[in-house]
Amino acid sequence: MSKLIEQPRFSCALAAQTTVLAIPRALPIVHAGPGCAAKTFHTLSDCSGNQGEGYGGGGQISSTNTGTKEVVFGGENKLRTLTENAFKVLDADLFVLLSGCTSGIIGDDIVSIANEFREEGKPVVGAETSGFTGNNYHGHEIIVNSIIEQFVGDVTPKVQKGLVNVFSVVPNQDPFWRGDLEEIKRILTSIGLKVNILFGYESAGVFEWKNIPNAEFNILLSPWVGLKTVELLKKKYGTPFFHFPYLPVGGKATSLFLKKLAAFANLNIEKILSTIKREEEKFYSYIVGLADFLSDFRSNIPNDLYLVANSEYAIGVSDFLVNELGLQPKGIFITDEPPTEAIREKILLTIETLGKNIKDAVHFESDGGKIQQELSKLIGTSKRAVIFGSTWEKIVAEKNNNMLIHLSLPIVDDVILGKSFTGYTGGLKLTEELYSGIFKNRTIDRCVQVI
Repeated sequence: MSKLIEQPRFSCALAAQTTVLAIPRALPIVHAGPGCAAKTFHTLSDCSGNQGEGYGGGGQISSTNTGTKEVVFGGENKLRTLTENAFKVLDADLFVLLSGCTSGIIGDDIVSIANEFREEGKPVVGAETSGFTGNNYHGHEIIVNSIIEQFVGDVTPKVQKGLVNVFSVVPNQDPFWRGDLEEIKRILTSIGLKVNILFGYESAGVFEWKNIPNAEFNILLSPWVGLKTVELLKKKYGTPFFHFPYLPVGGKATSLFLKKLAAFANLNIEKILSTIKREEEKFYSYIVGLADFLSDFRSNIPNDLYLVANSEYAIGVSDFLVNELGLQPKGIFITDEPPTEAIREKILLTIETLGKNIKDAVHFESDGGKIQQELSKLIGTSKRAVIFGSTWEKIVAEKNNNMLIHLSLPIVDDVILGKSFTGYTGGLKLTEELYSGIFKNRTIDRCVQVI
């Protein structure tokens, strides 16, 4: 956040209010200026596949709407009053106070206010998320860690065999977060694990968060977001963690994930292999069924891959498209601004294990204007390109009637409910999106024989 960029692919730390809203029956209370909550919600909901308000989002988000009076005299009393009234009219199991830029600048202490309410036995957490402190990936980690420190607290773990916590995608910043988490939970449950998925419809809400210390181990499916959290849990509760540095997509990567998980946790390998066999038989039977289609339409199928997404999706989707479907990587743009050079190097090392041709196509770039310029340059006059990206890449795709498939923010011309490109099921959905795309915005002749 230290430079000006055109068309950013993320928002500020305060936008991580969507992290709170992703926890069933949890509500944010925003201590910020007028419009902050609404604008950040618009960015990570309407512009994330029109996902809607849900439980307490959108115009229902409580805000102090701080102004000149609060800047001069402080806004802590206004926040305290708003929180007291929230308990009178709002039905929630957890409230999270979030600071915006105004309250951060004047030094209002929202964590202390949250502590006051918690001392009264009320479920309130404070998180310092002033927008100028970083982007919403940063804000997401702050909120998760604040809930763990303040709400879950210092308890003695009662470890339950087979119980795991999953940390992965950032709600709404990943437009497919709901479907992704559902598929991750489905896969892990199929091998006999009990899963705290923590966010979305598959989560039991506050119960799961209180149950975090009792996990046998934690699972992190992300290159870097969430790493601070699993390290905190290891230090706080002694819980080991398994780190798989991207979202697995398709048969090969998902099976690899399960095998590595089995080795890490000393799981029943026979059960794991049985599950893999069953899932792969189903997955590849569908893929084999494409043989006739691929033969008939081979001259219409795009072969040049361009991708614009955050690192967890950029790695997993590129791996599947290149190593399982045979596309040629031409430009992979990673947009989430990994915070250190060391993390970038680890991402590149992960990508290199998937293929040097993928690594050679990688660019770290969050500036949408620069991405579009580079895409136009790389694609040139080609009509064989497929771009996995956002609504902003539509302009580039339309120049030569190339294909665009939505993968990352912003997405304003699509509706996303339970779609996912993760795991076995997601790999099939991604394949459908790719090959169905050849029929969009173009006319393809095909002989039809009537018997």
